[in-house]
Amino acid sequence: MRQLVVLGTASQVPTRTRNHNGYVLLWDGQGILFDPGEGTQRQMLLAGVSANQVTRICLTHLHGDHCFGLPGVLSRLWLDQVGHPIHLHFPASGEEAVRHLIAVVGHSLDLRLHPHGAAGEVADGLFVRPLHHRIEAYGYQLVEPDGRTMLPHMLAAAGIEGEDVGQLIHTGHLRGVRLEDVSERRPGQRFAFVMDTSPCAGAEHLADGADILVTECTFSDDDADLAASYRHLTAGQAGRLAAAGGADTLVLTHFSSRYQDVEPLRRQAEAQAGGTRVLTASDLDRFDLPPRRNF
Repeated sequence: MRQLVVLGTASQVPTRTRNHNGYVLLWDGQGILFDPGEGTQRQMLLAGVSANQVTRICLTHLHGDHCFGLPGVLSRLWLDQVGHPIHLHFPASGEEAVRHLIAVVGHSLDLRLHPHGAAGEVADGLFVRPLHHRIEAYGYQLVEPDGRTMLPHMLAAAGIEGEDVGQLIHTGHLRGVRLEDVSERRPGQRFAFVMDTSPCAGAEHLADGADILVTECTFSDDDADLAASYRHLTAGQAGRLAAAGGADTLVLTHFSSRYQDVEPLRRQAEAQAGGTRVLTASDLDRFDLPPRRNF
């Protein structure tokens, strides 16, 4: 199963209808928790996400609305006796703050710290790129390698069946038949997570080819001066980011408390998003990754 579970959608200040940040990406047995703000443990309960599903935690930066829920989440992992390692990724400049947060827990977990200070691959298929915020911040991109889709009629014409199919996939050739002769490329899926930032090259790189692009949408286009001052995205900027990257689906989140109704923000983003589908996230929403793209 590949699905995004939204735990909270507020920016700096939570509201009566929006919890602080929190997102879980369920991806082939992994559970990647992004930016757990205050209340994340409770939101996991409401969303039906168990502690045992969490395998990795990724912090974009160390502002409180993106990390103050970390001690509670770790306490819950300990209470539920999670036995597998928990990998924690975060900007290296925030290591002191991270160590204070995890010291509050005081319980024994197999918690493995992975600070990063530059763009690159930080785990198998998980990449980071620097963003442009008021403190060091990074966005995340999960990339599945391209694969091959077997074509039954081509296999039949080549006389390949049964266990021979597996051998062909493994070796790339069999009895003069190449794998590419009886299959077509299957593009790997991509998930991108872009939080607090003004427009920058790092965000553009993350958005490139994303099947789901999750971006902050803190301000309306009408408040562009505020967005620039605090180094956040407006709705229109989020839409342009999705369009430039050819993203399939854009999910807007991290809304300022000044906007009770976020539909106008969605429309502003949609006006700039080209062919990208634009959705707004609400607490406890679930978004399935779209079907795989055709060759």
